Amino acid sequence: MKTILSLSVLVVLGLSSCKTQNKNEISKAKTYAEISVKEGGKWEGRKYIGGTFKNVQELQLAPEHTDHSFDIRYEGPGWESDKIGYRLYLDWRNAIDIFGKKTEAMILPQVGQDGFDSYHEMSDWGADILKAGKGIGIGSIDRYLNNERLHFYKVDATSAKVINDKSKSTVKINYSGWETASNKIDFSSELTIKPGQRYTQHTIQASKAIEGICTGIVKQKNTEILKRTSTNKKWAYLATYGTQSLVPDKLGMAIFYEISTVADVVDAQFDHLLIFKPTTKAVTFYFLGAWEQEVNGIKSQEAFVDYLNEKLELLNNKNKI
Repeated sequence: MKTILSLSVLVVLGLSSCKTQNKNEISKAKTYAEISVKEGGKWEGRKYIGGTFKNVQELQLAPEHTDHSFDIRYEGPGWESDKIGYRLYLDWRNAIDIFGKKTEAMILPQVGQDGFDSYHEMSDWGADILKAGKGIGIGSIDRYLNNERLHFYKVDATSAKVINDKSKSTVKINYSGWETASNKIDFSSELTIKPGQRYTQHTIQASKAIEGICTGIVKQKNTEILKRTSTNKKWAYLATYGTQSLVPDKLGMAIFYEISTVADVVDAQFDHLLIFKPTTKAVTFYFLGAWEQEVNGIKSQEAFVDYLNEKLELLNNKNKI
């Protein structure tokens, strides 16, 4: 049986930033992050019934919360640039999904407002375009031991916070007492997106150095795996490209990682995984999706590879994108 994340919802009212953002400010923004929870309803078992969504700056998960509890709009925090959007399933799955955007406007405030799963249907702004299924999604965190992903089944407390400013938007998540196998650790995850960019910068840190902390890309049919290691052995990328969106149409996904931080690259059952070396130091990597229907989107594998190689060169020269 799953052990559900503990602590009650802590509602800190405001619109996803230290200062309340109005609709006019959001309409002018080039990045945006939010988390939206229901209030005014009630829990019936593991489902939240009734109520309306209210954006909050930060929260702690309710003891009842699990997957498909309907208490958090689109199931977790979301963040976007003018290119693409992402969301994190803030439950035992801990997978990251992609919102493909057909507009450069900020769309997250309207996603899921007219029905919990409405974002699975194509709309004027776009849709959820990635099927994570039993996989890791793109760029999220898990632990891989003995050929098995161990998930976030047992966590004492999970909190999330969103921050918006003019130069970027950030989601911060803290997992207290994440238990897997014989280890119990605290773990933090910071996800940042910048204007005009597809990538999310993901910085992670564990309180204890344990084996098996991993990220990766969910496997899809009709894709080609793309890998490249730089000549100076600093950075590399793992990527996939093909007709792998839910539309279906062309989608590229990639992770850029510092070679010295990774112990192994694993072809797992549901995912292409990067296994990090045990450490208590902060580790930073980058992940991205590139959908052909985005404004001025990348529409071929050749163009996608050129784009990845350009970013890899920047990382090797400047150690950042």
